[in-house]
Amino acid sequence: MKISQLVLALVLGLSAAQVGPVYAQDDSNLSAEEIAERFKNQKTRGLVIAPGTDTGTGGEVAEGAAPAVPGTVVEVAKADQVNIQIRFDFDSARLNDSEKPKLVALCSAMKSVDVQVFRIVGHTDSSGSAAYNEKLSLLRAEEVKRHLVSECGIEPTRLEAVGVGEAMPFDENDPRADANRRVEFQVVS
Repeated sequence: MKISQLVLALVLGLSAAQVGPVYAQDDSNLSAEEIAERFKNQKTRGLVIAPGTDTGTGGEVAEGAAPAVPGTVVEVAKADQVNIQIRFDFDSARLNDSEKPKLVALCSAMKSVDVQVFRIVGHTDSSGSAAYNEKLSLLRAEEVKRHLVSECGIEPTRLEAVGVGEAMPFDENDPRADANRRVEFQVVS
């Protein structure tokens, strides 16, 4: 089992332990200031953890803990998540022109906060095989990264694209729902 799969299994285990369905919020309409505040909270609370780091604090890492391993995805507290509902056509990683305005506030926020690296986490619905969806979600994250670099001027070294496929649905009651095709943004360092 790869480290990324192990971390993903750990994250899913933590989510499954919660009572009732778990939904991420849709942050597509947040202002740049609101997004920047979420990023600041992610950074100051130490919510990015490295595999094997167990602090017993429910996902938070003590100050001075090891940085996250590139490519790993961890669960971020719901209040600090930044989920932008970028709609992708079925079986596509192409960023539609109609979705690009949603990234304007995000771009402004990324430029204004003192964050060295952001992780772009791509998600899919559950149509197709898990392996296919993992690849498709990565392609979606990479397309958003390409847009942020070329249209927004964010340095490519500040962005890390990863895909988790269908593993963390927005709508757990309907794994095939369009809402599950999205991107989430996390602070890495």
